[in-house]
Amino acid sequence: MAALARLRFQDDELEEMTTQLNGILESFDRLQAVDTTGIQPSTHAVDVSNAFRDDEVRTSLAPAAALANAPDAEEGCFKVPRIIEV
Repeated sequence: MAALARLRFQDDELEEMTTQLNGILESFDRLQAVDTTGIQPSTHAVDVSNAFRDDEVRTSLAPAAALANAPDAEEGCFKVPRIIEV
């Protein structure tokens, strides 16, 4: 698996990872043994209803208000440090 993921481990690390992975696979084997006949699949432990709000048309912030707490602004835009070197 390490080769497929293009990971390199020292021999002692590889042994530890193998032990951990075997433990994970054994946990999956125990889960596979549980009889789930008649149990509906779920995505949450508790019933969850839609948490999204309805869309409402509202006025947005004025540009000056949006930039009021900006550490640096220029020509009505947020000014941020350059992160790409040319």
